[in-house]
Amino acid sequence: MSDNKVELPVVDTDDVVLKTQRFFANFGRQIAIGVGAVVVVVGGFYAYNQFITKPKEEKAAEIIYKAQQYFAADSSAKVLDGDENAKGVLYVINNYGGTKVANLAKYYAGISYLKLGKFDKAIEFLKDFSTDAKQVQMVAYGALGDAYAESGKKDEAIESYLKAGQTFEKDENTSAEFLFRAALLNETLGNSDKAIELYKEIKEKYPKSEKGSQVDKYINRLSVEKPEL
Repeated sequence: MSDNKVELPVVDTDDVVLKTQRFFANFGRQIAIGVGAVVVVVGGFYAYNQFITKPKEEKAAEIIYKAQQYFAADSSAKVLDGDENAKGVLYVINNYGGTKVANLAKYYAGISYLKLGKFDKAIEFLKDFSTDAKQVQMVAYGALGDAYAESGKKDEAIESYLKAGQTFEKDENTSAEFLFRAALLNETLGNSDKAIELYKEIKEKYPKSEKGSQVDKYINRLSVEKPEL
């Protein structure tokens, strides 16, 4: 064993106290300001949520309630603009921006405009809508695909239909339906290989769906067809 010993430094407690006192004398004000700022930010965030965001959400939810009833009744114009009894979703979007309810209002607006044949407006609102609720997001992507298709924007429609078909695969019938629409549009664009690929995907993943039981004839037709010379 070595006889060398490591000498630990002796800590002078009085010296430590003096250094601490000097540190706070020099920087105490800055530290207090920093801590105060954190408290203000945290407190302000809580207060903002409690007294501004929460009431705003509640008010928006109260206003949109009647529009949701109109949506269920397929009264698209009333969904958008309301009537003498209630405001529509456009009012919610314009006056309660940034709320979750206003985001949902964009979904209702997009679908309603699609039903009214105002496809550019439908695209505008559906593009700006997003949700973690996969079933709703799937329908929104599909509706966006419909709006693009009706506007003649087939590439964008295909992209939206593919997103719809991949968002909530547990809903086999709806997922297969949107993939089928993407396949049909690929056919119209002359992308036969891509269409066959999608038809085969439907058959493999959703064989029990309505479209899954129909795709063989589409696959066979495209497989035997030859391009015109």
